[in-house]
Amino acid sequence: MIGTGVFTSLGFQLIDIQSVPVLMALWLVGGLAAFCGAMCYAEISTVLPRSGGEYHFLTEMYHPIAGFTSGWVSITVGFAAPTALAAMTFGSYLSAIFPQLSSVWLATGLIVLLALMHSRSHHQSGGTQSIFTVLKLLLIFGFSITALALSTPAHTVSTLPEKGDGALLLSGAFAVSLIYVNYAYSGWNAATYISGELQDVQRALPRVLMASTSIVVVAYLALNYVFLVVAPMDALVGKVEVGYVAAQYAFGDVGATIMGVFMAFLLVSTVSAMILAGPRVLQRVGEDFALFRALAVCNSDGIPARAVMAQAIIALIFLWTASFDTVLVFSGATMALNTFFTVLGLFILRARGVSRAGAFRVSWYPLPPLVFLLITAWTFLYIVKQRPMEAIICGAIVFSGMAFFWLSRSLSRRLASQV
Repeated sequence: MIGTGVFTSLGFQLIDIQSVPVLMALWLVGGLAAFCGAMCYAEISTVLPRSGGEYHFLTEMYHPIAGFTSGWVSITVGFAAPTALAAMTFGSYLSAIFPQLSSVWLATGLIVLLALMHSRSHHQSGGTQSIFTVLKLLLIFGFSITALALSTPAHTVSTLPEKGDGALLLSGAFAVSLIYVNYAYSGWNAATYISGELQDVQRALPRVLMASTSIVVVAYLALNYVFLVVAPMDALVGKVEVGYVAAQYAFGDVGATIMGVFMAFLLVSTVSAMILAGPRVLQRVGEDFALFRALAVCNSDGIPARAVMAQAIIALIFLWTASFDTVLVFSGATMALNTFFTVLGLFILRARGVSRAGAFRVSWYPLPPLVFLLITAWTFLYIVKQRPMEAIICGAIVFSGMAFFWLSRSLSRRLASQV
């Protein structure tokens, strides 16, 4: 979850919102949506346990075309795009510190290296992710505490609500900014893509989803509060590298350099998580469609190595051919559609009476799914209104997935009949 979004989006939010309480509320609302979504996914994934995430869920709750289209979105955008974005940022930060290094080749090397590591064994794959995740959290909370303790801000900032803040909470600016926040929280559902490989999934998965989401909410609130307190808003407005700017005000140029290195290594964990989870969707598609049967092949340790490599290649294509902004804007919209219809499907499962002994049940139902759906729908409507071109691209991806479903099913049936 913790990756490009939290270190880049505050500068864009400050263009229209200059209130610390409203900005903190923005990250809290995004965290609330993610936590409600995690609760819903916990029930869905324990009722329908199998790796594949939304591909599996939507197939079972709606129709195979819905699952395939979701898988198509995940394959083309959902994991490959964030992987490319995080790798781009990794390369940019390191190349800024070491100008002799190419940002593109740094990003390329990171994707290739992690793909090789995650295609070998569960022990090496899980161990790599655990190490980088712990380091990521230590660095974030360490930076937050140290910056507050050692910096001496030359500006004053109001952390109390002021007149007009209430109107901002319901404004279009808040909804548009929430698009960036929701992207920063994306990844809260990643554990469901490997649920079939977890031990005691009915107990482990709900704990993983909700505990990790809660930790990230706290980390995001702490980090953005520190950014706003140690650096003046004028210095952050419109900036992508808000972490670097805040570190300059907190620790000087040397501290900013250290922060740049830390930021780069934080993104290693993000790329690692995407390369770990995403290929399970490709694996599921390969299991269900003969045309993609090669992607379902696993190595001796049960790892879908071919799927890992296939997703890495797609991420590299994004890296080599698209700009950072292009990938960021439309990928958030397409991923929002996946999660929206999955959470909506919880009502379908409940109406059908589908359940499983020992499955997790959402507390205070139906409030959590309704909160998630309302927040997601609100932000998506503003994507259509404010960013029509990105909405059109999102629609094109969805409809191309539907078209490819019929083509692939026809071809898969022919291949299956020849076996």
